[in-house]
Amino acid sequence: MTYRVQDSDIAILRSAGVSEDDIAHCGAVADKALEIARRTGIALDMELVGRGALFHDLGKAKTHEITHGTVGAELGRALGLPEKITAIMEKHIRGGLTEEEAVELGLPVKDYALTSLEEKIVIYADRLVDIITDGIVPIESEGEAEERFEEILRGIPKYGKNDKTMARYLGYHRELQSLMER
Repeated sequence: MTYRVQDSDIAILRSAGVSEDDIAHCGAVADKALEIARRTGIALDMELVGRGALFHDLGKAKTHEITHGTVGAELGRALGLPEKITAIMEKHIRGGLTEEEAVELGLPVKDYALTSLEEKIVIYADRLVDIITDGIVPIESEGEAEERFEEILRGIPKYGKNDKTMARYLGYHRELQSLMER
């Protein structure tokens, strides 16, 4: 199935108060996530990938703090978004926190582990888009961001965050790269 970001979903982001810069980021993450999903060659829920990526930062309409994932999920539920999409919004913080990490960060205590390939694709795409667009790492192409992903995460704390977060991101990178290389 092919899926394209819908203007009506972008309108939802705008009406919720998401900034144009954040909307551009969300659109780039959706595009990258859909590209990665297609490259795997696996039958995936492309609408979930695209919409989950597009709405992942909905909470930034209210806050840019670490709570934007849980805030976004609450906003998404109030807007009637499907639970699979609000789950991505809630879980995308640091790539799927454990209960222990949630406690340390002051988030609602629960397991935020990613449970589907669609979720992993969105989280991986979000990290890649940050690397590609932040301008911190000079890269020549999006492919170079994928090729140098491990080096970049290990070398720049902003992207790797901490050992647990980095291990999750590296795991998603390796898993998805292996699927795309088949």
